Amino acid sequence: MSDIKKTDTSLVIMAAGIGSRFGTGIKQLARVDENDHIIMDYSVHDAIEAGFNKIIFIIRKDIEAEFKEVIGNRIEKVCSNLGVKVEYAFQEINNVPGQVPEGRNKPWGTGQAVLAAKELIDEPFAVINADDYYGKEPFGLVHDFLCQGKNELCMAGFVLKNTLSDNGEVTRGICTTDNGYLTSINETKKIRKTGDEAFADGVKLDPDSMVSMNMWGFDRNFLDKLENGFVEFMQTKVDADPLKAEYLIPVYVGQLLETQDVKVRALKTDEIWCGMTYKEDIPQVAERFELMIAEGKYKENLYSDL
Repeated sequence: MSDIKKTDTSLVIMAAGIGSRFGTGIKQLARVDENDHIIMDYSVHDAIEAGFNKIIFIIRKDIEAEFKEVIGNRIEKVCSNLGVKVEYAFQEINNVPGQVPEGRNKPWGTGQAVLAAKELIDEPFAVINADDYYGKEPFGLVHDFLCQGKNELCMAGFVLKNTLSDNGEVTRGICTTDNGYLTSINETKKIRKTGDEAFADGVKLDPDSMVSMNMWGFDRNFLDKLENGFVEFMQTKVDADPLKAEYLIPVYVGQLLETQDVKVRALKTDEIWCGMTYKEDIPQVAERFELMIAEGKYKENLYSDL
């Protein structure tokens, strides 16, 4: 537990996009250890250990039953014993400031996902993806930053070479910084690992670049900005791509950086990411957690040390 003075902080886990299936079952709900824990279990563990005292799952109504069966009910019991609150918000395709284009069935992206939880958030909060393992350090960094009460945002900054999949292409927000602050973020698709190098559309990338993995720290006031940005997005961006346009947090934060409307502290971490981007990732991810348990980083009975 952090030595920073106790402050109420929430962890918002974006799990509404977990409907993408491979083989059988939802990929992000695949178990990663012998006790049927999934990646989200480890994120919740690390967040509570860092000092977060509320967990908000953002899901869809159509996956609510399976989600609660696989993780939600278990997490609620664990958190109840630890004095940590658990709440649910639902990302709905029709919950937009405008008309939903005919034929649209794709969610509106991470920005809309976080807005689904707006009425549940009264405190500083972190945002993460459901299917990414971030490691312990960034949870502590983001939590402690939020507890300082600065009028700034923060982002956990990972090293590109520590965030690549051996099994296919990934998307990462390539960041530039100045004196510890984020100055720009470029959402870069189709990044492929080739040996010790990384390429995107044939262009070689610096493997030591800082990247965003969608782990953010925001204050409550940021939600008003995010909501205003969503209104503008619906008015100006949707017509160009009505069926696929998405309102993405890193893109919107990048826009705010251009107009200098926010300051974002980049909190560098050397933690090594892993996640369920591809079906082929599952054995490697499971092996990684088995090793971390063997090394004593986590208990076999995951939550027993909290």
